Amino acid sequence: MTTEINPGTLINNRYLIKKILGQGGFGRTYLALDTQRFGEACVLKEFLPATTKPEIIRKSRELFEREAKVLYQIQHPQIPKFLAWLTENERLFIVLEYIDGKNYSEILSERLSNKGRPFSENEVRAWLLDMLPVLEYIHDRKIIHRDISLENVMLRHNESKPMLIDFGVVKEKLTEILSAQSPHYQYSVHSSVVGKIGYSAPEQLRVGHCYPSSDIYSLAVSAVILLTGKMPHVLMDGSLNWQWRSYVNISDSFARILEKMLAEVPTERYQSAKQVFIELNNNSSLSLGGVSSSLPKTQQIHTNTTHGQEKQNSETNTQSHTQTPVSLNPEFLEFVGRELTSFVGPIASVLMKNTLDQSPQIAPKEFTEALAKEIFDAQKAQEFRNRLQLVVEPNLAKLANPSSSYQAFGNYPAISDPEFLDRCRRELISFVGLFSSVILIKDALNQHPNLTQTQLIETLMAEIPDEQKAQKFKERIQKTTSHIKSFGAIASKISALFN
Repeated sequence: MTTEINPGTLINNRYLIKKILGQGGFGRTYLALDTQRFGEACVLKEFLPATTKPEIIRKSRELFEREAKVLYQIQHPQIPKFLAWLTENERLFIVLEYIDGKNYSEILSERLSNKGRPFSENEVRAWLLDMLPVLEYIHDRKIIHRDISLENVMLRHNESKPMLIDFGVVKEKLTEILSAQSPHYQYSVHSSVVGKIGYSAPEQLRVGHCYPSSDIYSLAVSAVILLTGKMPHVLMDGSLNWQWRSYVNISDSFARILEKMLAEVPTERYQSAKQVFIELNNNSSLSLGGVSSSLPKTQQIHTNTTHGQEKQNSETNTQSHTQTPVSLNPEFLEFVGRELTSFVGPIASVLMKNTLDQSPQIAPKEFTEALAKEIFDAQKAQEFRNRLQLVVEPNLAKLANPSSSYQAFGNYPAISDPEFLDRCRRELISFVGLFSSVILIKDALNQHPNLTQTQLIETLMAEIPDEQKAQKFKERIQKTTSHIKSFGAIASKISALFN
């Protein structure tokens, strides 16, 4: 990591460094004064690629600029204003509005010290009703925070509304660049994951997948900590299951909402902040002391449908279609999500959600086409279509009959067995990271399209410099192959979509 910038240094002939505010694995945060805005306080966040390679630095700068432009579009009173991005001497900076206040981790500590008790149910309800519209705002703009925690929610002095700070978008892009460009950079799935253990959703920490519901999970963790005054490791048992109810006495309706937000499986959680907001209002039997938090009118949805009615309507609509909707096949959605992620990155989950929200009964082929249109590069869009056709349509018969097609990997072409390729990619993630696993397999097949399964395994093993880990990767593929019959059921479900 490069040296710390000394107080008194002028960055970009404009920002005067006053002091360092914090330091982490991604870089440092400084308090600075904007000399062109009458000395107004601001925050400079410095992101440091852990490399000196010109190609990686160039790629870092390109993606950094692109993601900075996304953040620049955020205009919300509870999010610090994104003021600028800049580079100086190969250093990357973003400039943010300075929030003069305390984060909620500090506020909770003070509450426990002074009053001897954490936040009440009413207070946490009010806090959630203030925070949920912020999540809905960013999710509507296809932005996922990725790093929600009490440390990243602040309360400005003399104000009552919490502020959401420190988005993980730019951090994630930098780790993806490093993971993709440098195979020697941390052979772990965590090299491309942004978030905090305890706060982050299981899918985010395990495989780097992040959805709007992942933010909802992290917000619920924060709420539970405010309620109990206990940290996540105290509130989980040895199997990492949440056991927080015994630490607090709250209404059953509120507890059910928090438990649904904390569901381990993403699809079992609320799928939007708007849903949680409405549920909190509908199930509230307590006065919130004049809390007037609300979503903009343009974001309101009808609430006169109960969960049972929604299920009944869904079943009725399904029966009226001759082709099974993709929304009823989670295995197919997961497969499409993995493929789309390799083209557009983590925003894939948001694109899929938006498409399903607009057309809940959409059929597989129309779903594929709608997503292809979201890939701006026409050539890549066509490649995405081709991949789904290659994997789903011609190979369904083989997928549905695992006993005849899935053997231990051998001497037939790897590309003819898409499920084998997917297994390779999923196993490779834990050794080289999410982004690199896609790149390595893609590059190997682009250079040698006729690689057999055995040859592909050997090629991928060569990309893992630790010989022990390379052998472990091979053993994992063998192990999953020996249990592959279970994939036949999944294949049959996918096949039914296209019949």
